[in-house]
Amino acid sequence: MLRPLTLVAALFLLLPPWILADSHSPHSPSPASPYPASPYGPEDTLGAINNLSPAKVLEAAKLITTGKTYALGVPTGPTTPAYGPRNYQVTVVQLSDGMGTPLGSNRATGNDDLVQTWMGIGSQIDGLGHMGKNHVYYNNTRADEFVSTAGLLKFGMDTLPPIVTRGVLLDMTQHYGVSPVPAATAFNPEEIQAAARSQGVEIEKGDVVLFHTGWQELAASDPKRFMAGQPGLGLEGAHYLAGLGVVAIGADTWALEALPPEDPTMAFPVHPELLARYGVYILENMNTQALAADGVGEFLFVLGQPRLVGTVQAIINPVAIR
Repeated sequence: MLRPLTLVAALFLLLPPWILADSHSPHSPSPASPYPASPYGPEDTLGAINNLSPAKVLEAAKLITTGKTYALGVPTGPTTPAYGPRNYQVTVVQLSDGMGTPLGSNRATGNDDLVQTWMGIGSQIDGLGHMGKNHVYYNNTRADEFVSTAGLLKFGMDTLPPIVTRGVLLDMTQHYGVSPVPAATAFNPEEIQAAARSQGVEIEKGDVVLFHTGWQELAASDPKRFMAGQPGLGLEGAHYLAGLGVVAIGADTWALEALPPEDPTMAFPVHPELLARYGVYILENMNTQALAADGVGEFLFVLGQPRLVGTVQAIINPVAIR
C-alpha cells in the first residue's frame, strides 16, 4: 500500500499538463472573500436539492408515455478510465468459515464480495463536500468544520434524499454537427440556449440537465484520449444553469466541464462554482447514448444514491424513464 506522501506524488505525476499551470492565478479567491451565503438558510447542507418538490415529481411523471427505461450509469470495473490514482478492485469470497463449507441440512452455499474502490470512479455524483476554493465549501463552510479522515461530518451522501425530477438531455453532437464534440469545446449560455431551442425544450427550476457529447464512446476505444481532455460546460454556462435553479448537471464525460479549461491558469474552475457557490450537484460519466439515439429531450429522472455514511461522492446508476 502506498504511503500518504507517495500517493500524493503519484497523483501529481498523473495530472494532465493544464492542471500544472501556475496556481497563483489572479482569479484565486482570498480567505476574506468567501462565497455568498446559501439562499436556503445559514444551516443548509442540501443546496439545489431544495428546488425539488412533490409537485415537480408529479409533473415529471407525466412525461412517461412509453414506459421505456434507460440506465444512465456505465459499468464500473478495474479497466474503467478514472482520474488517477482512483481505481477499483473486487474480491469474491465464499461464506461461512472461508472454506466454502455448506450450511444447514440443505447444504446451502453462496458467495460474498469485498470491493475496494474510490467512490469517484465510473458514473458518479459529486457531493457538496467535494470541491471548494481555499478550503471553503458550500454555504461558507470551512474544511476544518466538516472534513474528517473518518468521513465527512456534513454533506455526506447518506444525507441526500432521492433525486426524482424532470430530466433534460441537450444533444451537443446535434448542435455542433459532429460526434464526439472536440475536446476543450465550452458550452456557455449561447450554445445551451441554442441546443435547447432546437430540441424544443425549456430548462426549468428543479431540473436535472445532461449533455450528450459522444465522448463516452472513447472510454473503451481510446481511454488515453478520453482522459486527456473533453468538451463540456464552460464557466458562464455554469452560472447560467445554476441561475435557472437546476438541481444537478451532468454529461457523458468524466468531469462535466470543458478541459483544458477556458482559462488555462485555472484547475477545474466549474466544479467549485457549481458545488460550493450554488450547491448544484455534478453527475459524471452518464450513459446518454441511447437517449440521444432515440431523440429524447425530456424524461423522468430517478436517482436513489447509495447512502454510505460520510462519503464525498457515490458510484451511481440513475434511470431515465420516458
